Amino acid sequence: MYSPTISALLAARVVVPLGPGAPDDAVRGRLAALDDAALGRVVDRDAAAACRSGLWIAFNFLDESHTISQDINTHEGSFWHAIMHRREPDPFNSKYWWRRVGAHPVLDHLRERTPEVSYSFTTPEAFVDFCEKVRDTSSADEEIARRVQHLEWELLFAWCFDRAVGK
Repeated sequence: MYSPTISALLAARVVVPLGPGAPDDAVRGRLAALDDAALGRVVDRDAAAACRSGLWIAFNFLDESHTISQDINTHEGSFWHAIMHRREPDPFNSKYWWRRVGAHPVLDHLRERTPEVSYSFTTPEAFVDFCEKVRDTSSADEEIARRVQHLEWELLFAWCFDRAVGK
């Protein structure tokens, strides 16, 4: 489904913390070298930029993700921006960006899929609150929130990638 460059990066991806985490310096150079060509034949540059934002955040580079997402004037740019602020953590700012996202098909997919990880997703704002409650508790609920966040990333990245390459 993904290009070899993207597939190789995704093979190194792990379930990240709810907070900022430590940037994975082992992939910094590979992320910095990403351009549209790494995705394949790009037909939507905003969606390609959204993919790059998502890849930076997948490896705990919140500042780099933020720099990209704040310049993408699409619902997907706002989506990555909201995730970044949730992880920062800046729940107030995250909720602001969730309001900018509005209704989004990825949120519908997330509602359908979160029972797989023992969570019932209702709204992104409620998930922000849940993350705030369980972050750094080393609890079963924190692990569930991390799994939801991981699934959210997968769904949004696939959505952005498909648009970037015209699928």
